[in-house]
Amino acid sequence: MLTPKPRTNPMEKNPTEKLVIPHIELSEEEEPPSQQTFIDEATLLDEYFKSRNDRDKTAISDRSLDFLQTYFPEATVKDWNNWHWQIKNSADSIEQLARYVNLSENEVKPDGPNSQSLPLRISPYYISLLDRNNPDQALRKSVVPVFDEFLTHDGEASDPLSEEHYSPVPNIVHRYPDRVLFLVTGFCSTYCRYCTRTRMVAKNKCHTGVKSWEPGLNYIEQHKEVRDVLISGGDPLTMPDLHVEYLLSRLRNIRHVEIIRIGTKVPAVLPQRITRPLVGMLRKYHPLYLSIHFTHADEITMEVKEACERLANAGIPLGSQTVLLKGINDDVEVMKNLMHALLKIRVRPYYLYQCDPVVGSGHFRTTIEKGLDIIKGLRGHTSGYAIPTYVVDAPGGGGKIPLLPDYVVGREDDYVLLKNYEDKVFRYPDFTQ
Repeated sequence: MLTPKPRTNPMEKNPTEKLVIPHIELSEEEEPPSQQTFIDEATLLDEYFKSRNDRDKTAISDRSLDFLQTYFPEATVKDWNNWHWQIKNSADSIEQLARYVNLSENEVKPDGPNSQSLPLRISPYYISLLDRNNPDQALRKSVVPVFDEFLTHDGEASDPLSEEHYSPVPNIVHRYPDRVLFLVTGFCSTYCRYCTRTRMVAKNKCHTGVKSWEPGLNYIEQHKEVRDVLISGGDPLTMPDLHVEYLLSRLRNIRHVEIIRIGTKVPAVLPQRITRPLVGMLRKYHPLYLSIHFTHADEITMEVKEACERLANAGIPLGSQTVLLKGINDDVEVMKNLMHALLKIRVRPYYLYQCDPVVGSGHFRTTIEKGLDIIKGLRGHTSGYAIPTYVVDAPGGGGKIPLLPDYVVGREDDYVLLKNYEDKVFRYPDFTQ
């Protein structure tokens, strides 16, 4: 009788083999993307196999698969689902972008002698969402440069929010009493054409690096009134895992820092970055919040849904920050569709921003009246959770100013007259005994 051989797990380490743990140093000069890193040495092997399996299991839409097979026939699905591959193969010039979309005359012009005013970078994943033949598609208008970026208007500035004026040390903006903005990188995986920080982002810029964070970390440590830190850039989630964890661990060790927030567009433009090792690391630093920049409902794909669900399942509250953009989302139904789509992937609409008057953004800006009309068109016509706060980030460093339609229409003696979403007026007794 044959004795059956014991079943083995192909993922188990052979006891005769020696596991060599790579010692990865945090490099000041490291260019994104870097090698994949993990949480700590004790769990390195487990995380490696988990991440390897996750790459096999990660969903890929038919749209992504068609794009991959058409434009990258030599690449595999594993390549496509690797965020490093996505950044490495991003389009960062008009010439490269022309391979994927039929550029209009207005889109070709930025490749002229002046070059584009903003850096250009679009991940292959996000390019797959663009309409090849329609320059008026919402997503395409938000990331493809046009000649209008060279047109300037009164009131525009390279630093419209005066962040540099409120920067006591490099990379820190301290505008509000109890919180600071920490600008930790100038790199994004996909650049928005209406970016407020055009002055600091660069096409091939390295991540800022841990050494240059020290003045900011020391400043936060010395100012005990700072209870809330917003990590932004650039996009912090384009940094290697070890850099992100180093930053979070340093901040979490500052006793008076209660809340850490990360501002990012990565889940929308590079959902492959939201790996289980990354999420497993992030969840160690609660309370941690993510503010994600969404523009249009067309961004809510199965890949984005999976990325946001991973984050939400790790107990990380997700909020959306949307910029009101002319010809892209300045319509009640378009905005409602976006807000509903966000709630379905467990992202709470947070802010609707009036577009900042950065140089060359005139073709994106709407009137404030348009923003108020959109809020009025949402209020009462959908659930309160689907209605963001409409704000103007006041030029000159005035901070965020919330705006609402005029619902208070007057008084009659001790009664306030209020108008509801149907424009009906109601009397509320505004007095106490």
